[in-house]
Amino acid sequence: MRILAIAPTGFFADYGCHVRICGHLQGLQTLGHRLQLLTYPAGRDIPTIPTRRVPLPGARTMPVGSSWRKLLLDALLLPTVWAAALRLRPQAIYAFLHEGALLGWQISRALHIPLLFDYQGSLSAEMLDHRFIAAQSPLLPWLQRLEVWIEHQPQALFPSSQTTGDLLRQRGISPQRLHLLPDSVDPERFRPRPPDSALMADLGLEARRPVLVYLGLLAPYQGVDMLLQAMADPALAPTGAQLLMMGFPRVEHYRRLAQQLGVGERVRFTGAIPYSSTPRYLALGDVAIAPKLSATEGSGKLLPYMSMALPVVATDTPVHRQYLGDNGLYAAQATAPALAQAIRLSLDQLTEQRQQARLLRKRVQQHYTWQHAARQLDQVLQGLVKAQAP
Repeated sequence: MRILAIAPTGFFADYGCHVRICGHLQGLQTLGHRLQLLTYPAGRDIPTIPTRRVPLPGARTMPVGSSWRKLLLDALLLPTVWAAALRLRPQAIYAFLHEGALLGWQISRALHIPLLFDYQGSLSAEMLDHRFIAAQSPLLPWLQRLEVWIEHQPQALFPSSQTTGDLLRQRGISPQRLHLLPDSVDPERFRPRPPDSALMADLGLEARRPVLVYLGLLAPYQGVDMLLQAMADPALAPTGAQLLMMGFPRVEHYRRLAQQLGVGERVRFTGAIPYSSTPRYLALGDVAIAPKLSATEGSGKLLPYMSMALPVVATDTPVHRQYLGDNGLYAAQATAPALAQAIRLSLDQLTEQRQQARLLRKRVQQHYTWQHAARQLDQVLQGLVKAQAP
């Protein structure tokens, strides 16, 4: 089929949302579908995915999360979407993010083709998480109404977690239009491997001390502040644990925070690293940390952790429970002391936790690969197109 994909973001960048977009589109291509992706000027091209960008010179960088610049780019993306739709004559629209669903809705109605929406979390909650809008803002109720209206337009929605699926049901979305589509990973790329001693030395990590790894955006709602505070907790002092922080933005801000907390010598920041290099860095870890606080977003970082057979310490959220089940180790509360205690327990029981981690990798291989996701997408897509055909 011919599929028009709309992703109002600076695709591709090395973090979870973009990894999910890339995995879904490449999975659909392996099943024989022809597609074109419409996105912002920022980001880098993926050679296998035909991509058209908003023609705006000088806009090659993009802040993570909500921003006024995105509103301008969304307005400029609309004519690009229309031009691509008239050329491709798609049989379906696959939209990412609420802005993509809003743009896709117009094309869907005009061409009488189904609109599919990959739902990764609440738009208004993301704006609050990124502090783009205040909880007291008079604009918030209007944004929430627009968000709910957008969610009622697609013929199929793909929430990334049971929690987000429940949220959509509470908002009146018919269960027949909801198709749970968890995050995925390539278990051949992310597989257990020995640590690279040269890389460890380059990063300034000591081979005789345990290494904790974190992969993801550096932001308060991701639990990064709490994780650094946990590193300063007395409970972790006897372990000598080191922390490898892989992610962006605000690297210098968090480096200063680590220094202020007295753990600067035990924390290494890599900044953004290419997604293709991620397995090499994760292999340095003894324990992986998932401290995310947001209750409305998925937690795609878990899948690389699980696929690498790394023991995982996580905040106790429904999304984390969905993926890890009883094979993860959870902080009793979303506080730095509780997280420190959970990390300490994981390091004290490392042999047992590694056994649990091998079970996590098996779960990935059985349920959370891009092939699983592509087959589910294809099944829903075929049904919708067939039902809407004249």
